[in-house]
Amino acid sequence: MTTIDQPSEDTAGQTPRPPRKSRRMAREFALQALYQWTVRGGETADILHQFSELKRYPQIDDGYFADAVRDAIGQRDALEARFSPYLDRAAAELSPVEYAILLLASYELVHRLDVPYRVVMNEAIDLAKRYGGTDGHKFVNGVLDKLAAQARAEEIAYARKQRRNPQ
Repeated sequence: MTTIDQPSEDTAGQTPRPPRKSRRMAREFALQALYQWTVRGGETADILHQFSELKRYPQIDDGYFADAVRDAIGQRDALEARFSPYLDRAAAELSPVEYAILLLASYELVHRLDVPYRVVMNEAIDLAKRYGGTDGHKFVNGVLDKLAAQARAEEIAYARKQRRNPQ
């Protein structure tokens, strides 16, 4: 029996790993930061600093959070141009939550190719369910599904091929 103070045999003599920082929580923080920026504006550096002072901040993947917020705000026009063709209304008419989710997920789909498109989709839908309106997740899913088909066509084709012909 091991206790918290005693290392188990398989970890004895090894340097303990630091706690894994949460990318999921970083996305949640990024959504909140982008929402704040959408509603109130402000300087990106000030928003990043404000979030860095939150109690749960040490638990997040802070590099991912900062990159996502900085790049989504900095590339807002280009990202909005990527998802706007799939909207059923003008981007300015979206709720601030839906807009922030689409901005964040568009950034990930277009610029974070290290994140599988299914992860981007699932995380965005989860955020929409938690923070958006009643059917906001369905709207977000529909828009991102179309954007992913355009931005990640090769990855999606490969995934479909793998599902049809598992090896």
